[in-house]
Amino acid sequence: METMLTMLKVDLGICTATAYDERLNQLLTAAQSAILKEGASTLDASDPLDQQLIVMYAAWLWRRRDDMKGMPRMLRVALNNRVFAEKAGGNDG
Repeated sequence: METMLTMLKVDLGICTATAYDERLNQLLTAAQSAILKEGASTLDASDPLDQQLIVMYAAWLWRRRDDMKGMPRMLRVALNNRVFAEKAGGNDG
């Protein structure tokens, strides 16, 4: 989880701040749950592709609170690729 927290903080541009760590960890957990609800049956937090998907989703959750825009296309495509790959017998997106 620490690796994903660091990745998320870099994505959001708050690398040195620790004040948001608890909230960002909550977003990472929420992102994992949301991805599973979208259709992935498992996530491997040690798999770089799964890590990146979780971080992308969490970053969108963070940014969405300001503009309430829908899910970005690149995130939707990555999420669909992950779910469809799993359904097709592989687990890489």
